[in-house]
Amino acid sequence: MDMFQSFTEGELKQVIGALVERKARRDASESKRTKRARKGTRCSLQNREVTVSQLELGYESDEIVLFSYCSGKCSASRRNYDITLASMKEGLRGRREKVRHNPCCRPTSYEEDFAFLDNHNRYQTIKEWSASKCGCV
Repeated sequence: MDMFQSFTEGELKQVIGALVERKARRDASESKRTKRARKGTRCSLQNREVTVSQLELGYESDEIVLFSYCSGKCSASRRNYDITLASMKEGLRGRREKVRHNPCCRPTSYEEDFAFLDNHNRYQTIKEWSASKCGCV
């Protein structure tokens, strides 16, 4: 702030104008595709602290774990298959099938097996319970 106090009002307007112009040039050089891709939420790993009981896998335990899950959109990962299926979707609806024509944000790998002591003092092990990596599949 001290630096800007030494400028006159005219000089401040010039500095601000130059910064705005530089930002506009940078935005103009960026492709439209890049801007569009940045708008949507990409497929990524999210975390939430929960008890083992809240996982609803049939175990009773008050132990708190960090559950990781995949969340976001995968529209940027659409392939020719997805585009073709989207156009054919109307003809396939009569078959009482759910037809998905977009890639889904899903785990591509899982955390290691998790062992814990339940409320009945028995050790339990859960496999593939939390995501470690996500991807569009």
